[in-house]
Amino acid sequence: KEERIVVLETENAALHLKLAEFQGLAGRSTNEVLQLYSAHGQLQKLQRSSVVNQLHGALKKRLKQDLKSLHSFALELSRDFQRQSKTYLYQILTAVQGVQLQNEAMQMFQIKAFDLEQSLQEVTERYEKEKQKRRALHNSLVELRGNIRVHCRIRPLLPFDTAAGHLIAQDGQRNFSEKVAYAVDDETVLVKCSRPGHASINKTFQFERVYNASESQDTVFADVAPLLTSLLDGYNVCIMAYGQTGSGKTYTMLGPQLEEYFSYSIEDESELGIIPRATQEVFRLISEKPPGSYWVEVSVVEVYNNEIFDLLAKDSCGKVFGVKRDVVTTREGKSDVPLLTYETVENASEFLHLVNKGLQLRVRHPTLVHAHSSRSHLVVTLTITTIVSGDNFGNSWEDEQTSQRLNKEVSCTFPQKTRDNTSTSSSRASSPAQLEVTEKIKQVKTRLQLVDLAGSESVGMSGVTGAALRETSFINRSLSALADVLGAIAEQRSHVPYRNSKLTHLLQDSIGGDAKLLVMLCISPDQKYLTESMQSLGFGTRARQVQRGQVKKKNFPVPSKAK
Repeated sequence: KEERIVVLETENAALHLKLAEFQGLAGRSTNEVLQLYSAHGQLQKLQRSSVVNQLHGALKKRLKQDLKSLHSFALELSRDFQRQSKTYLYQILTAVQGVQLQNEAMQMFQIKAFDLEQSLQEVTERYEKEKQKRRALHNSLVELRGNIRVHCRIRPLLPFDTAAGHLIAQDGQRNFSEKVAYAVDDETVLVKCSRPGHASINKTFQFERVYNASESQDTVFADVAPLLTSLLDGYNVCIMAYGQTGSGKTYTMLGPQLEEYFSYSIEDESELGIIPRATQEVFRLISEKPPGSYWVEVSVVEVYNNEIFDLLAKDSCGKVFGVKRDVVTTREGKSDVPLLTYETVENASEFLHLVNKGLQLRVRHPTLVHAHSSRSHLVVTLTITTIVSGDNFGNSWEDEQTSQRLNKEVSCTFPQKTRDNTSTSSSRASSPAQLEVTEKIKQVKTRLQLVDLAGSESVGMSGVTGAALRETSFINRSLSALADVLGAIAEQRSHVPYRNSKLTHLLQDSIGGDAKLLVMLCISPDQKYLTESMQSLGFGTRARQVQRGQVKKKNFPVPSKAK
């Protein structure tokens, strides 16, 4: 073992010597490798530097080419820009010159337009002045002849026109919801009349005033208001609305309807009709007079089925209910309704309250043409009593009422709130005190009658049956009687058939020439109502031709100096 250990140690020493040799050799090899790496790195650097130089040269060459081409392009673009700038500048200069020329022309046109506007304004003012003069002269001629003033109002197309058209579609000759009536100007109505197989014919109608569908209630009343001034000057005045069912008569006379109570409100001032507006105007005119010199009484009656009903009459409990009355002719030839209820009103609100009470009793019945068709003629009468005192009077005044009413009214300067002729039967035996008052106080009465006529209608159009058919018959007969009366007056016949109808008998004084009479024609512009509209326009044309003579003025008593 010891020998073996020696051998192994000898081999180990030899191996250590070899290891030292190899380590020296490895160190030298490492140095060589490092040198080789260093040489390789330098070689790579040299190679890269040469490639970069080549690339740099190529890029430099390419950049020079691009810069050259870009410079040439920029020069070309600059030349194009200069050319275009010159072109655009020339165009701008041309446009500026054109604008200057146009401005000069515009200024010339403006000067001409201003001159034309001034001349047009002058011509318009002259035309309006001449028109007013002509209208004033025409009104004077109407006053002298006693002609009936006729105004015509064309209502707009309404939704129920189409609905009514569907309900009566069996009439194949009528074209529904087509407007055929137009207001050409404020005095002319144009109606396009057409029938199947015939050429269309245009017919024109002339009236004192024509209102188109867009004109308001204010405009309508503005032409009515001057009549109310003459009311306090001693003239009776009557305003009546005529036309077919659903043509706007009640709207024109009263205003929009409150559906639940068939009444009318003054909340919307712009929608008020002629009756409330006329009352407001009357009280405004009275307020300008000495206090206590006037008082106003109102009565409301309806003519239904040729019977007169007092709509302000009250029962024993004070409840308003319609009472049948009769119309008579007095010894002086005036029409009068005995026992008719008159109530004194002090302002327009009290008046409207009474009218609303009466309207709730007015008969209405729905038809195919109008859902709230009035089945009676409504007559609202305002009696204005003027009090004039003095020791002696040079002029006397014809009393329009019965002597029974006159004695009661003369005996009291200020009447009670409600006056019914039923309570005046004992007034015929006047006391000495009443006679003394009668001798010292004289009264002049003028009347304003506001009439909302029931609408004329065709049975085929309205589709009424039973009681409504009977109402239609009476309505048409009374309106026919009104036309007959006007025809008799126009032809100056010796006998005028006032008594053919209670309506004409009641309105005898107003129609016969004792009042300034204004007829407000209301027509529908729809094609399906063409026949009814033509009938209304024909009635208005005939009414304009009536000459009743100059309306008589109620002479106010004048105190005499010599007793």
